[in-house]
Amino acid sequence: MEEQNNDILKKVRKIEIKARGLSRQLFSGEYHSAFKGRGMAFSEVREYQYGDDIRSIDWNVTARLHHPYVKVFEEERELTVMLLVDVSGSNRFGTHHQFKEELVAEVAATLAFSAIQNNDKVGMIMFSDKIEKFIPPKKGSSHILRIIRELITFRPASNGTDLAEALHYFSNVIKKRCTAFLLSDFYDDGYTDALKIASGKHDLVAIRIADEKEVHLPDLGLAKFYDPETGETILIDTADSTIRRDFANRYAAHVTRVDESLRKYGIDQTVLYTGEDYVKELKKMFERRGR
Repeated sequence: MEEQNNDILKKVRKIEIKARGLSRQLFSGEYHSAFKGRGMAFSEVREYQYGDDIRSIDWNVTARLHHPYVKVFEEERELTVMLLVDVSGSNRFGTHHQFKEELVAEVAATLAFSAIQNNDKVGMIMFSDKIEKFIPPKKGSSHILRIIRELITFRPASNGTDLAEALHYFSNVIKKRCTAFLLSDFYDDGYTDALKIASGKHDLVAIRIADEKEVHLPDLGLAKFYDPETGETILIDTADSTIRRDFANRYAAHVTRVDESLRKYGIDQTVLYTGEDYVKELKKMFERRGR
């Protein structure tokens, strides 16, 4: 048990060092500019001036002082960042020295460190076809280490995927507008209504996780394939060009459905592949959002 705990601590430390360095590299000087729809906090009241929006008049103060006063708001300096992490069975796949779940852990940890370093709160929802774990938003180094530990060690009770359940839960539990990163391979249907609601309340960013072998089935001859979400195992003749073409077409249709759903509600998206340099893609996404 002690040896196992030491191994976990080493993994936590390793990803902490990498994520801390990457967050500095990615977001130096441009972190806050990439967050849209930041909240506005009440600051003070002042006398009404010509040109002020009448909707900002504080009627209670106006009635008390017999002269029009308006509320003054300022942009809130503190943000809340939520990580919506798909821990379903399909993420336990990877063909480039890395599983999709490992890529998710690194990216989520990097985003979390960026929030903490900028004195923002960060929280996390881990989901499969149900809500597996909710960590409320907080600040602090001990909090970030808890998130990293969960990302590395957590094993879900279920293998399926229900994006709608995760998005509905997120919309209900986080009342104040925040920026949320949805990290998933999006192997699910029927989540568009939940996507609409969540993106209407929050600044939602989609990070789609993929593996090259999901895009094109390699010619391996007769091969056994296991579906970690259903537990089904089947034999496929990958040497058959028709089967490989159908496989590629189904994946292309999946990508089209995801792209159309996200575009419909104005949700930013980036796609990250296992075994590839995701830093460049994340940086491009944040630069694009900061314009």
